[in-house]
Amino acid sequence: MSVNTFFWFETAAEEAAALYTSVVPNSRVTEVARDSEGAAFVVAMELDGHGVTLMNGGPGHALTDAASLQIVVETQEEIDRMWEALTEGGAPGPCGWLTDRYGLSWQIVPAALPTLMNGENAAKTIAVGTALRGMSKLDIKTLQDAYDHA
Repeated sequence: MSVNTFFWFETAAEEAAALYTSVVPNSRVTEVARDSEGAAFVVAMELDGHGVTLMNGGPGHALTDAASLQIVVETQEEIDRMWEALTEGGAPGPCGWLTDRYGLSWQIVPAALPTLMNGENAAKTIAVGTALRGMSKLDIKTLQDAYDHA
């Protein structure tokens, strides 16, 4: 058994897969199934070991933020790099969410966030949550400062 994430695109699955595998380290396209005219129909890839399949299924099933890919990173530099690459032609959203140029939603999240919001100290959790809700791209220092000064 294996579990794989699957997204329906209108037409740009192969182009999107090329972008995603260039942005997420340790990633690669593993297979492209083509139709009789040679156009990509199904594109399989691994994003840092996680299986994701994109299908060019045509219109009728638009991507929404109800499903997203979450990337957990260690540094602000990683957040900044991924945010810049994925919002180009897309749109920033609240609290670390963004929509890329193809309409796929992502969450770019610092690995420290669960610790900062662990709930053991209500004042610290509230301070971090308040800071988080005021951000689009997450800033680790601002979140840490909110935690430290609560």
